[in-house]
Amino acid sequence: MEAKLSELVLIPGQCTLADLEQIWREGLAVRLDDSARPAIIEAAARIAAAAQGEAPVYGVNTGFGKLASIKIRPEDTATLQRNLILSHCCGVGEPIEPETVRLIMALKLLSLGRGASGVRPEVVALLEGMLAKGVMPVIPAQGSVGASGDLAPLAHMAAVMLGESRALFQGQEMAGAAALAAAGLAPISLTAKEGLALINGTQVSTAFALTGLFDAFRLARNALVTSALATDAIMGSTAPFLDEVHQLRGHRGQIVAARAIRRLMEGSAIRESHLEGDLRVQDPYCIRCQPQVTGACIDLLTQAAHTLEIEANAATDNPLVLIDANLIVSGGNFHAEPVAFAADQIALAIAEIGAIGQRRIALMVDPTMNYDLPAFLTPAPGLNSGLMIAEVTSAALMSENKHLANPCSTDSTPTSANQEDHVSMAAHGARRLKRMNANLTHILGIEALCASAGVEFRAPLKTSAPLAAVIERLRQSVPPLDQDRFLAPDLEQAAELVRSGALLDALPEALLEEVRS
Repeated sequence: MEAKLSELVLIPGQCTLADLEQIWREGLAVRLDDSARPAIIEAAARIAAAAQGEAPVYGVNTGFGKLASIKIRPEDTATLQRNLILSHCCGVGEPIEPETVRLIMALKLLSLGRGASGVRPEVVALLEGMLAKGVMPVIPAQGSVGASGDLAPLAHMAAVMLGESRALFQGQEMAGAAALAAAGLAPISLTAKEGLALINGTQVSTAFALTGLFDAFRLARNALVTSALATDAIMGSTAPFLDEVHQLRGHRGQIVAARAIRRLMEGSAIRESHLEGDLRVQDPYCIRCQPQVTGACIDLLTQAAHTLEIEANAATDNPLVLIDANLIVSGGNFHAEPVAFAADQIALAIAEIGAIGQRRIALMVDPTMNYDLPAFLTPAPGLNSGLMIAEVTSAALMSENKHLANPCSTDSTPTSANQEDHVSMAAHGARRLKRMNANLTHILGIEALCASAGVEFRAPLKTSAPLAAVIERLRQSVPPLDQDRFLAPDLEQAAELVRSGALLDALPEALLEEVRS
C-alpha cells in the first residue's frame, strides 16, 4: 500500500520560513487552506470573461513577449497555453534535486493561492495531488535569467501537468504521463492564462535562495561551535566576548554570537589556566573579532530571510487579476531583483564565515602562532604531516567561495528581442549557494578536527562540558590522528557531522536553543 505523506496546510500570504524548511527537509505534502478557494475561483472567472472579450489582455488573448501585439482567437486559447509550455521547455544542465522541486511546487501553490493569477481550482488541485503522491517533475537547473519569471525551469514543471516531459515517481524516472497515471492522477488541459501563470514567477530562484539560506543558517550555528572550540584550543581570551563590549555597538547578530561563544566556553579549565600570567596582550582577529564577523553574517542572513519570506508569499506572475479594483493589470512582479539581492547577501555571509574559519584553522596548525600546540597538530611532526594539507584544502575552498561570492545581481543582458531588457540573474545567483555551502561545510568540518585535536593536546586541562560533548560526538565518527593515515574519509565524516547538525545536537538543549536564536 502506498504510504501517505504527512501534509502541511498553507494559508497564502501567511507561510513562514519554518514551514518552507519543513517542506524541503521532510518532504511534506502541501495543500492550500480552503480559505484561498473563493478568490481563486473569482479570478479564474475574470480571466475566462477576458478571453472571450475584444479588449486585448496580455497573455490571455494575445501572444507573449515581443509577440504581445498579436491577437489570439478564443477558440485557440487552449492551444496557445499548451504551445507556451512546450516552447519554453528549454532548460539544460543537471536536474534539480527532488527536494528542491517539491519546494518549487509548494511556492507555486502559494503564489496561485493569492487569488490573483486566474487559474482554475483544477490546476491547484493537480499540483496538490502531485505533491501528495510524490510526482516530481524532472527540471533542468539552468536556463532562467530571473526576469520574466523562471520561464524555462517552470515550463518543465508545468509540462508534466500536461502529461509531457519527464518525472520521478517512487524513485523511478519516467514519462510525465506515465508518472501521473502511476500516481492515479490525470493530466490537465490548460485554459486562458493558466500556462502563463505557471511559468511566470520567481519560484525557482526563490527555492534555490531558500535552500541556500536554510543551510547557511545551520552552518553559521556550527561556526559558533567550531570557533569556540578553536578559541579554547589556542588558549584564546574570552574577554573580547563580554556582553558589555557588544551592547556598546548594538548589532543584534554580534551580541548573539558573543553570548553563544561565552556560554559554550563557560567552565573551561583551559580558559581558567591562563587568566593570569599570559604574556599575550591580544589574540589575532580571527579569534578576537569572531562576534563582529560571524554576527554580521548572521544579520545579513536574517535580512535575506525577511526578503525571501515576503517573496515566498507573493503573487509573482503576470498579468495579475485585481479583484477589488475590477482590473487585469500587466506588471512586473516576476522580476526577481529582490531574490537576486538576497542571494548575493547570503553568498557574502557564506564566504565570510568560511574566510574567518579558515584563518582559525591556519592559526591552530602554525607552531609559531598556536601557543605551544605541536606543528600541524600531530604528536610527531616531521615523520608525520598531521593536518597540514587539511589546512591547505580549507584554503582552497575558502578561495573558491570568495570567487563565487562576487555579485550576480549587478549583471544583466537583454533578452526576448529587447522586450525584456533588464534581468536579475537571480536563478544562478541563488543556485551557486548550494556549492558554496558545501565548501563551507568542509571548512567547518576541518576546523572541528583541528580544534578538537588542539583541545586534546591541552590535557590534563579540560574544555567546557558543552564543548567536550561536541568533541565526544566527533570522536564517535573520527578517531584522533595519532599518526598519519588516509585522511579524506576523516574530512568527509567531519563535514557530514556539520552538514547533518549532529555536532549541534550534541549540545545541551538549553544551550542549543541559545545557539539557534
